[in-house]
Amino acid sequence: MRDSDDSVRVRVHVSGDVQGVAYRANTEETATKRGVNGWVRNRDDGRVEAVFEGDPRSVESMIGWCHTGSPRATVERVEVTYEEPQGADGFRVRWSG
Repeated sequence: MRDSDDSVRVRVHVSGDVQGVAYRANTEETATKRGVNGWVRNRDDGRVEAVFEGDPRSVESMIGWCHTGSPRATVERVEVTYEEPQGADGFRVRWSG
């Protein structure tokens, strides 16, 4: 179990109908509101990839949010990998992948 004061970082891959449905924009807006740092992008394989970094409670809330995501999305699967925090600052959409 991690100390609640620690920063955590996760990489999330979201599968389903998640491209062309404002998933990235909604992720950026939600992460910014929750004070989570990182980025989100479409992948060439049809998935959306995101990195979330921040306090554990906020990051976990973003993982939960990914299961629904954009109102127009149909999420089939969310894969989560924990990584070492890298000091991400702010949240942005990346345009390649």
